[in-house]
Amino acid sequence: MPMHVNIHEAKTQFSKLLMRVKKGEEIIIAKAGKPVARLAPIVERPIRRVPGSAKGMVTILPDFDAPLPESILEAFES
Repeated sequence: MPMHVNIHEAKTQFSKLLMRVKKGEEIIIAKAGKPVARLAPIVERPIRRVPGSAKGMVTILPDFDAPLPESILEAFES
């Protein structure tokens, strides 16, 4: 559950609150007991994928959709 602080406390303890946020904690800032803002850590987004970046690295054989051998089918059925 996130920590709740009032605006005055947030202003006077801002650096300490940021240190807690940096460690992964979420803090809700309230005015007269009602939440008005949220301090949360920034989550790095993964690097965007580039379409076609594996071109030439993957080979699909002509029989990729051929029926499976009987021995493999039996393993799935048992």
